[in-house]
Amino acid sequence: MTLAARRRFLVIAVTIFAVLWAGLAALPQSALAEPTPGASEAPGGGGVGDDEGGTAALRKKLDEAASGYNNAKAKVAASKKRQKALVGQIATTEKRLATLTADAQRLGAEAYKGGMPDPLTVLANSASADELMDRASYVDTISRQTNSTLRELRDTQQKLASQRAQVDRELKTQQAQEKTMAKRRAQAEEALVEAGGGNNSAGFLSGTSAAAQPAARNSDGSWPTESCSIDDPTSGGCLTPRMLHTYNQARNDGFTRYTHCFRQASFGEHPKGRACDFAADSGGFGGTATGDSKSYGDRLAAWGVDNADRLGVLYVIWFRQIWLPGSGWKSYSGDGTPSGDHTNHVHISVQ
Repeated sequence: MTLAARRRFLVIAVTIFAVLWAGLAALPQSALAEPTPGASEAPGGGGVGDDEGGTAALRKKLDEAASGYNNAKAKVAASKKRQKALVGQIATTEKRLATLTADAQRLGAEAYKGGMPDPLTVLANSASADELMDRASYVDTISRQTNSTLRELRDTQQKLASQRAQVDRELKTQQAQEKTMAKRRAQAEEALVEAGGGNNSAGFLSGTSAAAQPAARNSDGSWPTESCSIDDPTSGGCLTPRMLHTYNQARNDGFTRYTHCFRQASFGEHPKGRACDFAADSGGFGGTATGDSKSYGDRLAAWGVDNADRLGVLYVIWFRQIWLPGSGWKSYSGDGTPSGDHTNHVHISVQ
């Protein structure tokens, strides 16, 4: 190749490179970024529908039933805590009452045996001013001691009666909330049966999952109402503080495979920022999980159930089964797809 030919080839090559470089620079950064594994396969597809199976009516009923059950359960727990404290207070009050009763009986016996002189008798029988003062002081001391003992005795009796009445009220509260729990549990199970599921199933339980850090509660033990107000690290959407806490706790406990939380949908918890889908496969949402992917999903589903009380879990769905508070694992009818049957991801919703 002549020198002139080599020069022409170099000019053409540089020109082609410049054109390609200009074209790449014009592309948006999102087009140049490496695609997130499995993102395009996220259940729901980012549309307004929901291809995870179930219907809007079913999800609404499950949401209301599980939330009602969790709130009632929290009130029972808080009531039992108050009741336990009252029982301890009653024991202390009864002990003090026994002491005061014995003191009052002793003072009464002493007054009966020795006789309690009245002020005029003391004055008449005193031979000197000093004797008068001594006797008057004695009468005053005995009188004060007796009155104080009797007053505290009466107050303690009233306090004991009040504490026992409070225990009775706590028992009634517990009974009422337990009825609510039973009602909510029945509502959830009926909704599942109507949707073609609801049979008892073995489910996924371990009892050996790492304990998640508890989510924040109200002072009475109930779950605060939260909005979709925090950026979702898995999408461009938002999450509630409690769902973000659950997501972070899952990752802290080793469940770090691809996860997708917020997405637009016409119903369910995802558009409310109260649900996350945890892929079973390391590469994202694929087909029905097998082998290590199935074991990963089993462990994650068990983790969600084991930590349900700590995190405020509404339900967990995995491999054609759903766990509901109070009901345990039940069969769940999807739509025959890996997403609808939840055989490629674990769905966790929180209150």
